Amino acid sequence: MRVTATAEFMLEPILDSNKDAGASRDAIGLGQAAGSGLNTRHGTLLTLEDISVSFDGFKALNDLNLYIGVGELRCIIGPNGAGKTTLMDVITGKTRPTQGKAWFGETLDLRRMSEVQIAQAGIGRKFQKPTVFEALTVFENLELAQKTDKSVWACLGARLGDEQRARIEQVLETIRLTASAQRQAGLLSHGQKQFLEIGMLLMQDPQLLLLDEPVAGMTDAETEFTAELFKSLAGKHSLMVVEHDMGFVGAIADHVTVLHQGSVLAEGSLEQVQENQRVIEVYLGR
Repeated sequence: MRVTATAEFMLEPILDSNKDAGASRDAIGLGQAAGSGLNTRHGTLLTLEDISVSFDGFKALNDLNLYIGVGELRCIIGPNGAGKTTLMDVITGKTRPTQGKAWFGETLDLRRMSEVQIAQAGIGRKFQKPTVFEALTVFENLELAQKTDKSVWACLGARLGDEQRARIEQVLETIRLTASAQRQAGLLSHGQKQFLEIGMLLMQDPQLLLLDEPVAGMTDAETEFTAELFKSLAGKHSLMVVEHDMGFVGAIADHVTVLHQGSVLAEGSLEQVQENQRVIEVYLGR
């Protein structure tokens, strides 16, 4: 008998709860309740413990520990090859760790979930290069990104309800593209395409947003708005931002994690990690 997978069915195999959650760490985040359906009783949204990833004997991640709190805005920095991309690949299910624990909330074991399941559970990822439907309008891109039937014709052929339209208009205002709602996405500037893709993620109402070098190629004004946007999203969502622009990191981060050779080299405020001698040696320079 063929069974059609639904979000509920797909998450059914996640049987084991994170029994050790909260025993070995305290959440750094705001400690508020996450969205409905996700158990975050200890205030921690993402738990990675002793995570290692090996590629042909090379350890891209090496016994990495990372905890992201509910509503937190965390910046991840480090030199090229430090493991930042592999870290996001593990969180989104693209890469399976060779050892370690990876929990979303207290009960969802990311190691046993597919990429689709992880996205449905509330983790959204934005890559460095924006990916939007350039032939469609800004409004249609957001419409397509809704939590509905994902076929293009089903999305574009269905009538929008008042609540759905209001949600799209709210996101348009958040990303400052209301005036460009009927503009073809391919005609947007690079920065506007970045904002549109962030808006498409927001249409999914994710608990955790993973953002890879979001201000690369942006103008100063666009970078400044991105900082405002991320700070406004923190609290409602948790954000993990991988970035090399230290000015931007300084504008948004309450907490910074420095990766080096696949492990956490330092953590703390930006001022603390900037004063860390090992961080200066391997990344910031003198």
